Amino acid sequence: MPVGFTQHSLGSRIDQQLSAFLESWRAPVSDPDVEVAYKVLNEFVLGGGKRVRPQLCYWGWRGAGGDDCEEIIKAAAALELCHAGLLIHDDIMDGSELRRGRSTVHKSLERLHAGPGAQVFGQAGGILLGTLSLAWSDAMLSSCGVDPPRLRAAHRVFDAMRTEVISGQYLDMLAQLRAGASVDEALTVIRYKTAKYTVERPLQIGGALAGGDPGLLESYSRFGVPLGEAFQLRDDVLGTFGSAAETGKSALDDLREGKHTVLVAHALRRATPAQREHLRRWHGDPELGEERAAELRQILLDTGAVAKVEDMIEHRVREAVTALAEADIKPEAASALTVLADRLAHRTR
Repeated sequence: MPVGFTQHSLGSRIDQQLSAFLESWRAPVSDPDVEVAYKVLNEFVLGGGKRVRPQLCYWGWRGAGGDDCEEIIKAAAALELCHAGLLIHDDIMDGSELRRGRSTVHKSLERLHAGPGAQVFGQAGGILLGTLSLAWSDAMLSSCGVDPPRLRAAHRVFDAMRTEVISGQYLDMLAQLRAGASVDEALTVIRYKTAKYTVERPLQIGGALAGGDPGLLESYSRFGVPLGEAFQLRDDVLGTFGSAAETGKSALDDLREGKHTVLVAHALRRATPAQREHLRRWHGDPELGEERAAELRQILLDTGAVAKVEDMIEHRVREAVTALAEADIKPEAASALTVLADRLAHRTR
């Protein structure tokens, strides 16, 4: 498999399916403001993103012996609509202003209307557009053209995935209220909010669509969960140390929100009393500035938390690659997934 295939050709086909689907679902009322809202949503869906989940769904299908065809591209693209809806809601809950280097959807809607109610309008509109994108993901998957029995099997995994990610998001919110989440508690959040949703379930959806047996789907789980955890651990590092120009998000967001990541949990465990007090004072301060943020980042480095998380990432990548080598899947898919594993765990944005 040419290395560029996963990044460009497959991504381009996914975008073509998304574009065609969105074109078929225009605003049902002739109101210019509604039409603008639909445009905001369409631009968000098509305007960026790595298409990780659709690509993994595609290779889950190929690994189970499925042929390259437009049915699986359409089914895989449905996962991007699901992802878009969840991101829109996540940005509202986090109070984020940037996503993929652009204004978040709720902020874009807020700026369309002047006056004291603009912020509430933007958030409410974002909730609606996120929900619409989630509904469209169901419609797109259901209309992909795969045989109904296999589609039903895949839909059960899709339903489980959405239940898990919403539960993980709820756990993430609870962690903000619970002082000093442990490493194990933080890992539970990322397992359900990200790992299963990003890697394991998309692979299994593709496998189920191709008629893969339970043994294959279990192999995808052994590969997908550790890789998904590595993906989120990398995201946590980038969310604190990354450049907004590369990640498309402010490196202050996670610190201002007080997100209880594995990175922070390790720092709290290893910190001196003075470091721990400094972390607890400033981590989660919505007015946190760059000077104090730099101090928090230095504590994360000095306590060895960053090095520990890097070790955790490498351990999980090795675990995932070992599971992949033991899986009974088609060689081309194994090759593609090996490349993706490295890219997901060692990305810079």
